[in-house]
Amino acid sequence: MMSPPACSMDGQSVVEEIAEYLSRDLPYQLSSDDVFITCGCTQAIDVSVAMLARPDANILLPRPGFPIYELCAAFRQVEVRHYDLLPEKGWEVDLDAVEALADQNTVALVIINPGNPCGNVYTYDHLEKIAQTAKRIGTIVIADEVYGHLAFGTNPFVPMGVFGFTVPVITLGSLSKRWIVPGWRLGWFVTTDPSATFKKPKVVERIKKYFDLLGGPATFIQAAVPHIINQTEESFFKKTIDNLRLTSDICCKEIEEIPCIFCPHKPEGSMAMMVKLNISLLEDISNDIDFCFKLAKEESVIILPGTAVGLKDWLRITFAADPSALVEGLKRIKAFCQRHARKCLKQY
Repeated sequence: MMSPPACSMDGQSVVEEIAEYLSRDLPYQLSSDDVFITCGCTQAIDVSVAMLARPDANILLPRPGFPIYELCAAFRQVEVRHYDLLPEKGWEVDLDAVEALADQNTVALVIINPGNPCGNVYTYDHLEKIAQTAKRIGTIVIADEVYGHLAFGTNPFVPMGVFGFTVPVITLGSLSKRWIVPGWRLGWFVTTDPSATFKKPKVVERIKKYFDLLGGPATFIQAAVPHIINQTEESFFKKTIDNLRLTSDICCKEIEEIPCIFCPHKPEGSMAMMVKLNISLLEDISNDIDFCFKLAKEESVIILPGTAVGLKDWLRITFAADPSALVEGLKRIKAFCQRHARKCLKQY
């Protein structure tokens, strides 16, 4: 049987502390029975897909999105159906597409908020529409909130669990982003489900038995969680948000000076953004993958081709970097684009 969660010196267990932490933003109280500890959010993703896998099952994933979902679904033989995020609408979910894709075998709708790789933060109203759509098509929502609270634009972070009375929600998260400790590998899989859909005996039993098979994070890391959550000062979070706001502004400003790259929506959260690559302005670049390989070779700057996250001829740029290093990297991208620009554009 799986070992019980470690406790801090005051006796508070990691699951109790995470339940209390997440409940601060919800209109209902979570209990320790709702919380399961994972080795980072990646394991939480795998568990969520494994729990829902069955013959002929399909899962609705965002495009662009986080590729681990596709890998987990393929391993579990769950069909993937992609719905688009709409750049012209701040990367909102194409809800019409979601309804068109869903059928009686759809087991979950995945959303990532704040968004990776797009840097979007969904409004309360849009999340409510997502919840209503999921209810209408008869599926649950997997809410990937690993970047929870890393919002620095006009939209505040709203957890999907707020709409748990409308639709059952599995909330995924971790310490890695908000507390900047990715190497600790402590995440959570949480049933934010006040209507108790997941409380059916067979469902609870299946979840608990699956977690009995998994190795959790080291107990000394678990024991530190109550201290981390309760004693991290607000100034730490504020500094992180201020830094991300600054570096995202730097990204947007520098990108405006690169003719072949266009940012359709200024990031409002997380640590990355998607920009459109205009291949027609470049002389000897065939696609986004070619662009990234040649950029790495010629300028020692590494960014992710959009194809890797589901959008051909787009680029994913991470702005979680030292401002001076970020400026230098973007200037190298500009020089690279100028060097490869079609002859009629080189004067720019």
